[in-house]
Amino acid sequence: MRNDTTNAKQRNYNPLIWILSILIVGIIFGTYLLPKSADNMVWGIELTVLPMLNSILNSFTFIFLLTALIMIKKKNIKLHRRFIVAAFVTTFLFFISYLTYHSMAESTSYGGDGALMYIYYFILITHIVLAAVIVPLALITLGRGLNMKVEKHRKIARWTMPLWLYVSFTGVLVYLMISPYY
Repeated sequence: MRNDTTNAKQRNYNPLIWILSILIVGIIFGTYLLPKSADNMVWGIELTVLPMLNSILNSFTFIFLLTALIMIKKKNIKLHRRFIVAAFVTTFLFFISYLTYHSMAESTSYGGDGALMYIYYFILITHIVLAAVIVPLALITLGRGLNMKVEKHRKIARWTMPLWLYVSFTGVLVYLMISPYY
């Protein structure tokens, strides 16, 4: 295996990472400008099933990330990589489902009040902000891992892993808190 000290040719993922990061965040914000279905139905399909799917995908992402963390702590790089790839796959599927829902369905307002409302909005706002931050962080971390820049990978992964775990976990929490209002 290569490490930081080898002279092997490494790929420069940085341009792709930044293009994807800007594109992904831009597309997400752009979906809110599209016309929406008034009854949350498209082609006879109830769109409110997609937030549940998003929550399920976020749950899998969280489990895959946690397992990847356990595997790297056990120095099992092969399984660590596989679970990271699985987390990227479920995150990609989440992204497609999320875009589909938010490009076609009206936003759902939180209907609770009191302290729970403040907790919900705190979780939602931190989730949204960190979800935007995690896109380039996860891609940079992946690129460094693929290039076997072990020390650089570890340094950024110490930030990426807990933030991505937080984003995937709070995605599930946001769904559970707002689901009664769909």
